[in-house]
Amino acid sequence: MKVLILSCNTGEGHNYAGRALKECIESHHDTADMLDIMMLAGPRVSKLVGNSYVNIVRHAPHLFQCLYKLGGLVSSPRHHSPVYYANALLAKKLKRYLDTHHYDVIVTPHLFPAQTLTYMKEKNLLSQKVVAVETDYTCIPFWEETDCDYYIIPHYELIDEFAAKRIPGERLKPYGIPVRPAFSDKSDRQKARVRCRIPKHAQVYLIMSGSMGFGKIQLFVAELLRTRIPGEYVVVICGNNRHLQKILLAEFGKQEGVQILGYTEKIADFMAAADVLFTKPCGLTTTEAAVKGIPIVHTRPIPGCETKNLAFYTERGLSLTSKKLHGQILAGRKLMSNDELRHSMCTAQHTVIPSNAAEKTYRLLCQLSSAYAVSDDTVKKETL
Repeated sequence: MKVLILSCNTGEGHNYAGRALKECIESHHDTADMLDIMMLAGPRVSKLVGNSYVNIVRHAPHLFQCLYKLGGLVSSPRHHSPVYYANALLAKKLKRYLDTHHYDVIVTPHLFPAQTLTYMKEKNLLSQKVVAVETDYTCIPFWEETDCDYYIIPHYELIDEFAAKRIPGERLKPYGIPVRPAFSDKSDRQKARVRCRIPKHAQVYLIMSGSMGFGKIQLFVAELLRTRIPGEYVVVICGNNRHLQKILLAEFGKQEGVQILGYTEKIADFMAAADVLFTKPCGLTTTEAAVKGIPIVHTRPIPGCETKNLAFYTERGLSLTSKKLHGQILAGRKLMSNDELRHSMCTAQHTVIPSNAAEKTYRLLCQLSSAYAVSDDTVKKETL
């Protein structure tokens, strides 16, 4: 089976979900290629789209909130939005790509490719089945404009919300958000601390800023370090935000008991090594943490889908939060000092959040793939 994973560089969560699927597919000795759909229009377009989105989110979150609400108002299954027609412009380029690269099935963890593929389907330009993967705990605007064969959604309790947007219920698969196997594995904490160069007996706070920022992270780190007690250790992971890493290293890098990192492949190890995680409520990182089983304090969300993610987690006891920076730090200290609270939160995470979404999605792709298809006559003969 050969699978095409179509994503888009507007935040890293979609790409991480795509990579989790790619790793799972390849572990079964099948082939998966991952492509940023905007690259079909050229590197400049891809960079422009990605940077524009990230800059709005980082520097004008209230504008993003207004755009998100506006999208919810104009989004409808009865007519197509300007966003749909913008993505439809990539249809001819994608058709040429598919004509020269044979794929059995297509999966997309991003809305934009789903809209392009829907346009192609409407124009009879697409032969492959399409599976969409939702990476937030809500049905974001414009998904109802798409016509995919199946939709992988984060939880069965979201079925009604997606169905209310006129996405057929029989197409909804509440498998969860795909994460890499490293997060499903129950790593030994002490071994993880050795790999991450963290003292074995420290109380460890992990701060993940995400690819699009964390709010006032400098103030947050400064306050956490100012109030920390002996034996506490702080790890800050800045991801691809090199500018942020440089600032934090200049301010806090020389302090004892502090690690400030940029991009790292050892996220699962750092989660296994930590006692408490501070992160904004992005769907992918939050799911990775819940699957890994680490107590979570959610920081200020990016207005829009992350607000919904936050509500989903806090209402079910899967995380704590506070609107204020000081309250978030207090919530972290509450978790650090209360073994029973940490245990109950991790138990709730294990109960509520699916951990095998990638594997279930892989099995669905196999069923849809022409490489694995058999005719009804063949099935009948085999059963006789």
